[in-house]
Amino acid sequence: MSFQAYLDNIETKTGITPRRFTELAAERGFGPGTKAAPIIQWLAEDYGLGRGHAMALVHVITKGETVSAKHVGTGSTHSDAGDRLWLDGKDTRPEDWGS
Repeated sequence: MSFQAYLDNIETKTGITPRRFTELAAERGFGPGTKAAPIIQWLAEDYGLGRGHAMALVHVITKGETVSAKHVGTGSTHSDAGDRLWLDGKDTRPEDWGS
């Protein structure tokens, strides 16, 4: 599953966009430099997210929307088409995003 697909699934499950999760995280004091464990615990307790989905949000919360080039266009399991993630809701993503 691509990184973007993880984020889209999280939105489907919770109704919350990745961008909104970054805002909620900031309200709790989470952001760049925050270790993964407290974010994972918060996401599990408050939203029922498992580790894999939580780790996708940990990346977005701590590192932003950029995906490492090593995961772009490789055709591997976690490959994405582009080096940026769409955080503003899967239903608002342009069709040509990331291509």
